[in-house]
Amino acid sequence: MSGKRQDYISWDEYFMGVAILSGRRSKDPNTQVGCCIVSADNKILSMGYNGLPRGCSDDEFPWEREGEDPLKTKYVYTVHSELNAILNYSGGSLEGAKLYVSLFPCNECAKAIIQSGIKEVIYDSDKYADTTSVKASKMMFDCAGVRYHQYHRTGRKVEIEL
Repeated sequence: MSGKRQDYISWDEYFMGVAILSGRRSKDPNTQVGCCIVSADNKILSMGYNGLPRGCSDDEFPWEREGEDPLKTKYVYTVHSELNAILNYSGGSLEGAKLYVSLFPCNECAKAIIQSGIKEVIYDSDKYADTTSVKASKMMFDCAGVRYHQYHRTGRKVEIEL
């Protein structure tokens, strides 16, 4: 009998990988964000990605980022990955769960994260750190006792043939 395999991925690698892979489902041509919510005992509870609400056709709503008419941009229609993951969960309480997300949550998602009882956020990118939205998120997380930290990439590649 030989020893166990040593090159297995860590829990953080696994869950961030699931979040990033979930983001690949997004139809948004510019930004694909994915999210994975995990229980304290490392069970995946829910996943989500940024997209339109159920029943709204990806072909009938705009994906543009800019325009004079806000109704012709994606921002008023899309549901962010974190909110999708929270709303997709049908198992009861998310109290004490961890949330893995490929982009630091905006202030609206931060409110939903706090209200749902999630206690830790692990994020990959914080490219909007200087925005009012992300600054507000961090202030609310700090006040509500939600821990957050950036995922530290290992540089390992995991290849999946589909």
